[in-house]
Amino acid sequence: MSLTPAFLDELRARTLLSGLIGKSVKLQRAGREFRACCPFHNEKTPSFYVNDDKGFYHCFGCGAHGDAIRWMTDQQGLPFIDAVKELAQAAGLDMPEQDRRAAEKAERAKGLHEAMADAAAWFAERLWGLEGDEARRVLERRGISAETARAFGMGFAPDSRGKLKEALKGYGDAMLVEAGLLISVEGKEPYDRFRGRLMIPIRDARGRVIAFGGRVIGANDSRGGEPKYLNSPDTPLFDKGRTLYNLDRAQAAARKADRVIAVEGYMDVIALAQAGFGEAVAPLGTALTEHQIERLWRMADVPLLCFDGDSAGQKAAIRAAHRALPLLQPGRSLAFVTLPDGMDPDDLVRARGPAAFEALLGKTEPLVDRIWNHEVAAEPIGTPEARAGLKRRLGDLAKGIADGIVREEYLAEFRRRFDGLFAAAPRDNRAGPRAQQRQGGRGGPRWQPPEPPPSVKVRSVQASGLDPILARAVLAGLIRHPAEIARHMEVLGSLRSASGALGKLFEAVIEVALEDRELDSAGIVTILRRSGFDTVAGDLLRADSLPFSFTRGGEVDTVRAREDLDEAIAVMVAQPAVDAALAEATAQVAARFTDEAFARQVALLQKRQELEARLANLMLADDGDFDD
Repeated sequence: MSLTPAFLDELRARTLLSGLIGKSVKLQRAGREFRACCPFHNEKTPSFYVNDDKGFYHCFGCGAHGDAIRWMTDQQGLPFIDAVKELAQAAGLDMPEQDRRAAEKAERAKGLHEAMADAAAWFAERLWGLEGDEARRVLERRGISAETARAFGMGFAPDSRGKLKEALKGYGDAMLVEAGLLISVEGKEPYDRFRGRLMIPIRDARGRVIAFGGRVIGANDSRGGEPKYLNSPDTPLFDKGRTLYNLDRAQAAARKADRVIAVEGYMDVIALAQAGFGEAVAPLGTALTEHQIERLWRMADVPLLCFDGDSAGQKAAIRAAHRALPLLQPGRSLAFVTLPDGMDPDDLVRARGPAAFEALLGKTEPLVDRIWNHEVAAEPIGTPEARAGLKRRLGDLAKGIADGIVREEYLAEFRRRFDGLFAAAPRDNRAGPRAQQRQGGRGGPRWQPPEPPPSVKVRSVQASGLDPILARAVLAGLIRHPAEIARHMEVLGSLRSASGALGKLFEAVIEVALEDRELDSAGIVTILRRSGFDTVAGDLLRADSLPFSFTRGGEVDTVRAREDLDEAIAVMVAQPAVDAALAEATAQVAARFTDEAFARQVALLQKRQELEARLANLMLADDGDFDD
């Protein structure tokens, strides 16, 4: 099947985007557009806009952006080709003809889906019949209710080499082998793959059974050295490295909870769902793969990884962290939930209840902290050579990040932490890495991670307090480097509420970028002038006198200019929130002096000085690098 650009353009043209999105989101008309609270993240005020004329939706809060096809894949969870098929059917368009081989493949896949559905139904019948007594006792011991077991389609495979084969004989041995339900050995008759096991169906994003996981049942849950859990092999329907268990059920729950939780196994997912955490998924017997991490990011910007508290679980967590690093993008990361040693999520919710698990979810560890803490504790750091080794490992990890902006942020963050860790008084070289972490070097304070940046809501509230000179420089930089507008769309969207000319100018720059993301500087200036910003636009483009690399014309180091612009935007957004908090703390000290209020005032003063220092570094053109 060949989906030409012309066909896809016709499909988009025939699809009324507001009508499509309005089926699941309550839209309100706002001029020529529609607006709503964003379906991709929790919010109380609308920042999600749908434009039928331009054929796209955009959220100024979380940055979600796309057309009708993207809506079907990201919000409905459909594979690309299935999304196109559904839209084409609704629009009355015939799909392009399939070639003969593609048609045969589709027909074979249809038969495999039907065979897997019939197998799931047969296993379920066995669980709730006389044969499933022992399997039901296993569920009872694990605290899994009959209602939950039925909701997840759980079943039982009798300890027989041919019962399933006989029940599904109408499909033929060849198809059942291809589906992974039978094992074929040369010179022997095919026989049932799953025997004497509690069966757990694995479904795709559309809820179709594509594979099974089987938990062994018997004395001490062990028989003749067989694995405790057995998955279906890879088949035309099932690729375990690309599949997440419970994805079909978790998608809607994740949108509602604004988070997704990745745990290690089936039973953890099922136990969490029973406890009210329907947004949990699990890999299938392997560490999280890059494909699975990408799938998690389609559900949440910062998925929560909650692996077992034992050493194996923590090793799996750091493997996932290392695999995620090269894939990071602005706003997209991972966070880690640390369970008590020796416990898994299933144990925790059964022993301590859902509230205890919810409390742990509120104390997540950011990806950068997990990487840093692991590397610092990996080897002794009491000698110059060992510290150089730590510095190199951190630098190599950061350099593996593909996105230039995130890579530079990690290099800078690791540099700050490294300098802070070894800036104290001389260390006791006999102390191990954990002791040095506790002491921060003899006589030195323990390093503390910085507080998270202000939320989008706080930035929006404080937008009216922007430094006009810095804001003018940032606007000049965005016009000089228009490709950076899309990278900072969330931040810029929050600045639309700034009062006066600044707010209107930020809004105009956003609108220009949304309409045409391929514009150059001259094109942006032309459009701004047509919108009534003729004098301002020209002045900004001629802002060479401002002491920043990103405002200068002529030949410049574009990488350096982008990095400096990123830093300037971060400082510009942080300053108003810090200033507002400092004013509030100062008023509290004046009204009623307490040690706590004074400490907060001092801390905020230090933050304000740090921001000023960061801005001064931009003006001083510090070219330092983590590898120096």
